[in-house]
Amino acid sequence: MENQTDLVAAEDLLLFVNAAITSTGQREFRSGEWQQRMSLDFLHAYVLGNYRELYAATLALDINHHNAALIVRRLLETAAEASPEQRRTEGRLIAGRLALLPPQRVYRLFRELRRAGVNNRRTRAIMRDWLAARPDPALDAVKYRAGVKAVARHAHLPLDTEMGLFLFAPHTRKAGFATPLFESWRRAHYTQSALYELPYTVAEGFAVKHGIARGAFLERIAPRLTRLERLRLQGSAREHRADAVVGDLATMPLTRLASYVLSLPLDDRVRRREELTAALRAAARRTAGPRAGSWGRVAAVLDDSFSAFGSAQKRRRPLAVALGCHFLLEALASELIPLWLSGRTDALLMYPLGPTPLGARVLDALEHRPDRLVIVSDGWDNAPPGLAGEVLRIWRTRLDPQGRTSVVHLNPVYDAEDFDVRRLAREVPTVGVRDAEDLPALVELAQFAEGRTRAAELWTHVDARVRRFLEVEG
Repeated sequence: MENQTDLVAAEDLLLFVNAAITSTGQREFRSGEWQQRMSLDFLHAYVLGNYRELYAATLALDINHHNAALIVRRLLETAAEASPEQRRTEGRLIAGRLALLPPQRVYRLFRELRRAGVNNRRTRAIMRDWLAARPDPALDAVKYRAGVKAVARHAHLPLDTEMGLFLFAPHTRKAGFATPLFESWRRAHYTQSALYELPYTVAEGFAVKHGIARGAFLERIAPRLTRLERLRLQGSAREHRADAVVGDLATMPLTRLASYVLSLPLDDRVRRREELTAALRAAARRTAGPRAGSWGRVAAVLDDSFSAFGSAQKRRRPLAVALGCHFLLEALASELIPLWLSGRTDALLMYPLGPTPLGARVLDALEHRPDRLVIVSDGWDNAPPGLAGEVLRIWRTRLDPQGRTSVVHLNPVYDAEDFDVRRLAREVPTVGVRDAEDLPALVELAQFAEGRTRAAELWTHVDARVRRFLEVEG
């Protein structure tokens, strides 16, 4: 028999994980940025103060980059409150998570630690070790120069003469640098050809300085573009007829690709239907991996109501998650029954519009008696309000108490007022989702949110995830 303390701790952990997956502290459709930030800050302070080991362990889970950076910062700021054993485990978790974060976010985190005066020995060691593991220090020095300078000052890094000179007094070097990238940066100030040897984000500023036409610049810088830079520049490249930039969309991450597709005008989507559909399906198959076709008959209720627009900061993000889940479920299922709230059937042409009739769509889905029902929605059931919750309650308690149909609700939007993602029914598990790629892992996590699984099994699951994370990152 589990005690009340264990059950409360399990509920608190699931609450925090949902927030750490979905919230980025930015404006959402129904809450402002300040509400999101205040709500999220409270949760971080509460879980760190009451469950420090669990707080650190969430670094091994599928949380978003924003919350991972917040956790690292708070752990380092409160290092004096941890035991020696806790500090050792935290150090390994922090190192593993920093290796997964985008470098620009890590440099931003390090600058925040410097401004906050967090200067303990462990923090400096983590900075030194992370920087020493970077694959190309010269590239970092050019691309993230301000960040590298801040880390060098804060962690008292020993720098070779050329690196130190480039970071702190680059214009005093008249004879040129021996490091090719440093020399290209120096020459790019007065020679146009040199800027094409630099990373795109650095070269772009030089191109503006030299007055180079956008189309010509994109054509020549194309070989230096990263995969995600190519995706972000698709529209600009087509506008300026820079064909060299347009890469293979099928190699892009699923949710980013879905966001790109939704950013296109409907006419463009129709014209490029074959290309875009093939790319989305290829990304979904790659994500599904060996699980492809193993989920049986799946009914998916997908939210394309007006609130799926998101906000100016997270434009069409909820709809992009739903679109990505559509194609991923198509790959995972032996048969997919997709039911969009609007009643439209062409997934490629979806756009946010209308109310949220979740109850009616859930009824339609359950009539098919699927093996699984997956609902992807912000949970604001309003046509009529509360119908979806009643349908799911009656289905689970009276019509299918044995659980022959597995039901899970994935919610891409954090509800700042309730410190959680909005739920449809107590009888059905709801978990937060940030990227469609995380869907299989989140369905596994949902069993703990359903309340049928004991807290001890949740701790076992978390411990196993931490062990796997440390083994992979170690």
